[in-house]
Amino acid sequence: MMLTLFPGERPEYPEDNGHSLDRDNAAVFSLAVEGETARLAAEVFRGEQSARGESDFPADALDQSPEKVYHVVQHALKMAFYQAGCALLGQEPPWGALTGVRPVKLPTRAMLAGATETEAIAQLEREYRVSPVRAALAADCARATLAAQRQLGEKQVSVYVGIPFCPTRCAYCSFVSADVGRTLKLVEPYLQLLLEEVDATGRALNAAGLTVRSFYMGGGTPTTLSADQLDRLLARCEQSLPLQSCIEYTVEAGRPDTITREKLEVLARHSIGRISINPQTLEDQVLQAIGRRHRAGDIQTAFALARDVGFACVNMDLIAGLPRDSFEGFQRSLEGVLAMGPENVTVHTLALKKGSTLMERRDVIPGGDQVARMLDFSLDALRGAGYAPYYLYRQKYMSGSLENVGWARPGTESLYNIVMMEELQTVVSIGGGGVTKLVDPAAGRILRLPNPKYPHDYLAARDKILAQKDEIVSFYGG
Repeated sequence: MMLTLFPGERPEYPEDNGHSLDRDNAAVFSLAVEGETARLAAEVFRGEQSARGESDFPADALDQSPEKVYHVVQHALKMAFYQAGCALLGQEPPWGALTGVRPVKLPTRAMLAGATETEAIAQLEREYRVSPVRAALAADCARATLAAQRQLGEKQVSVYVGIPFCPTRCAYCSFVSADVGRTLKLVEPYLQLLLEEVDATGRALNAAGLTVRSFYMGGGTPTTLSADQLDRLLARCEQSLPLQSCIEYTVEAGRPDTITREKLEVLARHSIGRISINPQTLEDQVLQAIGRRHRAGDIQTAFALARDVGFACVNMDLIAGLPRDSFEGFQRSLEGVLAMGPENVTVHTLALKKGSTLMERRDVIPGGDQVARMLDFSLDALRGAGYAPYYLYRQKYMSGSLENVGWARPGTESLYNIVMMEELQTVVSIGGGGVTKLVDPAAGRILRLPNPKYPHDYLAARDKILAQKDEIVSFYGG
């Protein structure tokens, strides 16, 4: 909550219970019980100003199990600090006191319990101080989540195949991906082990009686592979994975400087129905600032080529808040994307991530207020163009404490994106940097099995990676 309201500040905890606190910059909490009510108070001192916030809850909650006490007190601490912090700032953030990456889970849970959409929205506004616009956005995505849930069978999983290579590394990126120009010698050995892992995954899924519902190949940029390499990989997936109930196949073509007709034709031959062509921006000076080696015109050429090859579902990503961008530049980019007419548009908010060159360079980027204008414009423009929000998530260190939203024309929503973000079913990851999440919805249990992050570490851990697939069988009781 502190990072949300006061970005860049970190808490320190004095060893003497706060008696020697610097009252110019401190938060002091106290708990009092009066009859049946417990009151948690936060006094926040900042410079010459101070403010107080309070949060009440039933006193008997303190007599519950340690886990329940933790959650009740944690929420009260957060809300008391939130009230005081907002009083000092004179404003509230758009997502109120919500700090998690998956805000859609709250309205989804409420609606599953019988709440109407209106009641779920009111709960977000009342209990977490979420703004009406963001609460409605979360409820829209919750509706899509519930629709996706109805498409899932008990013995079905999703599969993610990771290609951690890119032509160059974008300045904002902290994903585990390697510049293929410097690591070309690793690509073919990586592919060989990936094929082995595909085989091991297929054996495990078949042994556990599981089938694949959605298939997603991401990265990195999968189309850094050659047409022949893509062909070999997709053919092996078809041979080894139980794809008989799969209804969605996605490949992130991503960077236009990796897209060729030959590669697109390979994808089409292997039943890939959805691809991404991700401009991030259509402003040439912004593309240069983030380290892209192509121009806006190349994006339009790649999109036209995809349509010519026959792809009827294309996603395009934009990022609000990139260096050297402006509100007017973002507006032009979104209008340019809408003019091309993709079925899906994902609008990301720039997140300053550790490990990104943008974080190291400290480039001048648009302020939070300007980024908020960009996001507000995207909400109106996309709804006006016939798109609806269907999945949403947040990250740490996002400009303006905003969000990433996937938009889709009706009937073109990506099932994988919803499943992955809302943890609706198991996602089995294949490749470097992937994390398998084995999900038991009934028990609320999730088991995470990470693969090594970097290509050379992935290659060095062959035996462990292949053996780890047995965990799938064990999780499902085989």
